[in-house]
Amino acid sequence: MIRVLYEDNHVLAVEKPVNVPVNPDSSLDEDLLTMCKAYLKEKYSKPGNVYLGLVHRLDRPVGGVMIFAKTSKAASRLSDQIRRNAVKKEYLAVTDGIVRQRQGTLCDYLVKDEKTNTVTVTAAGKGKKSILHYEVPDEKDGMSLVHITLETGRAHQIRVQFASRGYPLVCDQRYNPHASKGQIALHAWRITFEHPVKKEPVTVTCAPPQTYPWNRFEVKE
Repeated sequence: MIRVLYEDNHVLAVEKPVNVPVNPDSSLDEDLLTMCKAYLKEKYSKPGNVYLGLVHRLDRPVGGVMIFAKTSKAASRLSDQIRRNAVKKEYLAVTDGIVRQRQGTLCDYLVKDEKTNTVTVTAAGKGKKSILHYEVPDEKDGMSLVHITLETGRAHQIRVQFASRGYPLVCDQRYNPHASKGQIALHAWRITFEHPVKKEPVTVTCAPPQTYPWNRFEVKE
């Protein structure tokens, strides 16, 4: 069942469930794009194929807010905003360890190994420049709640940038050598974009689940 966070004639924003691929892949698991198309087809009794534009992505293990375009015009305009880094993407994460500097900017060059689907920090100029800004609103039980605003949207960016500094995310099986079993503590919390037709700012928020380690912190909207 799709949880709709925002919808009008041009944009659909939903909560992406964790461990659900964004679009069809080799796993053949049910994907979010197909689920959303089925939702629209049923809600509006649409015959034939339903158009829905995929304008950004989330890693499969990550849940939270995602936006889709319901028209080709909206898809073009939203995609352009994302290319220009005009869409504000905010995440929440819980690190395994206390982040000592309460706020800052992380800048690295990242390179992805397609064979292993892993990302590493490399020398300046040899990978894709990756920038994020963060602040630490709370810490508890040897963990930090981190509020992150992406300037670039690279694969595994948040996970790798914090892990490379000794603060891997809780339950990150790929980049945290001491990870316990569970769902990775990374959540797409809020997205702000210019409406593709009305030209007004739209902000959509999706609170993290009330499960460990999120339930150890109070997330303020």
